[in-house]
Amino acid sequence: MGFTIGSSRTMRDIRTGTRRRGRSSECTAVAEYTGLWGWDVVPGARAAAGACSCGRTDCTAPGAHPLDFAPTIRAGATLDEATGTWAGFPGAAVMLPVGHAFDVIEVAEAAGRRALVRLERMGLPLGPVAATPDGRAHFFVSPGSAAELPRLLYRMGWDDASLDLHGLGRGTFVTAPPSDRAGLGPVHWLRAPALDSATNPPRARLLLGTLAYVAHRSRV
Repeated sequence: MGFTIGSSRTMRDIRTGTRRRGRSSECTAVAEYTGLWGWDVVPGARAAAGACSCGRTDCTAPGAHPLDFAPTIRAGATLDEATGTWAGFPGAAVMLPVGHAFDVIEVAEAAGRRALVRLERMGLPLGPVAATPDGRAHFFVSPGSAAELPRLLYRMGWDDASLDLHGLGRGTFVTAPPSDRAGLGPVHWLRAPALDSATNPPRARLLLGTLAYVAHRSRV
């Protein structure tokens, strides 16, 4: 992957739940994401009563985008670096840039839950899977998967344009647990990150047949 996942002390502190006075759950999550899983993290906007904390009245994605003025906390940041930077953005949402350590395959949450059960029974490799409050499931897959998705779907015979299955790649961001998205409620894990799956997510082609089949069946 080309990064160092924190120091042994950083990893021990995060895993054993070491807390500093006043540290928020978002702050702890940021330290875990950067220090254990090797993901970049960006502070994001929040939404309340339809208004975005970015302050723009014409915001097209209230509570669902990074803050323009916020720095990226890079993968491998120490516990002190991650929590120190995050403390400068109280109340920010935890957002992950897509396309670097992982891409995302997005489907309806109900279809994603059914597909996840099938994939686990089949013993296929799986990365983290998140569910959003607007009813979507995000399957983390290897970087570059989003660009390959149309070709893979076509080769598998799933080239139906109305299929509710989409790839998210470089230039997009997803909200990560435990943060709220768009004022609708928190994002949560359907399958939490683990050291092997978070740092080495599966190729999309391993999951795509099942995801496409279940997404198709969900329309019937």
